Amino acid sequence: MRFDDLQLFVRTAELGSLSAAARLLDLSPAVASAALKRLEQQLGTRLLARSTRNLRLTAEGEVFLQHARSALASLEEGRRQLVRGQDEVSGVLQLSAPSDFGRNVLLPWLDELQRDHPKLSVRLLLGDRNADLFRQAADIALRYGTPEDSSLVALPLCPDNRRVLCASPAYLECYGEPKALGDLAQHNCLLYQLGSRVHDYWQFGQGAGAVGVSVSGDRFCDDADVVRRWALAGHGIAYKSWLDVASDVRSGRLKVLLGHLRGEPAPLNLICTHRAQVGKPVQLLRNLLRARCQLLFEQLKQVSL
Repeated sequence: MRFDDLQLFVRTAELGSLSAAARLLDLSPAVASAALKRLEQQLGTRLLARSTRNLRLTAEGEVFLQHARSALASLEEGRRQLVRGQDEVSGVLQLSAPSDFGRNVLLPWLDELQRDHPKLSVRLLLGDRNADLFRQAADIALRYGTPEDSSLVALPLCPDNRRVLCASPAYLECYGEPKALGDLAQHNCLLYQLGSRVHDYWQFGQGAGAVGVSVSGDRFCDDADVVRRWALAGHGIAYKSWLDVASDVRSGRLKVLLGHLRGEPAPLNLICTHRAQVGKPVQLLRNLLRARCQLLFEQLKQVSL
């Protein structure tokens, strides 16, 4: 028996009209009539007694209606189970992420992903050095900037993200707020160090219009999360990725300074060695991160002049 024939019969019995059931199922009257006749021929009995003015179930139709409904309900439940099975995600998601972004932004998003997919395990490696995906136990990495290794695949998550100057209200109350880039020379700047390189030249703008300033301070660290914590504690001015400090700015713990200046680009990418690694868990993570990062980036427009 055909599924659509059973469905037509049940709908006809419920509506008391073959033409109404045909319209509901987007069938022509001729096709509906042929389908009902085909079902009755297969069963070898009349299911519906029809006249020019009314339609009613026969005794045999009353009996068969219960079985037809049960059959359709069983098929629908089977379809739902298949859909659930297709949506179910399992396995281990192994990823590397920057220290500050990983601890303070990514963790609750990973919690959300695992709540929605309880069979998914996560192995998270935190650190600011570029992960060697060919050697480390990580399938993908989240990194700011374009990868230096051209053999890696970079999938953009927040391509427009950039750095912002920020400081705590307590620091600004003590030392004042810089009104121009040159004023940074009078402030304690919190410096990030990657390897042997100290980021003490802060650049703004791009191309021919780019301007920069050399800064100094009494605190250096190779962990970006520590630089952010120093800023929150009121020890100086930091130059941070917006994604890292967005929640602190929204809550008032940090304030964006010189918001009319466009900070250095800090695009966030998902890095992998091959597109074949972008399986369903990675796709789900990518979609989630793109949506959440875009929301955070939209908030930057509200604090920049």
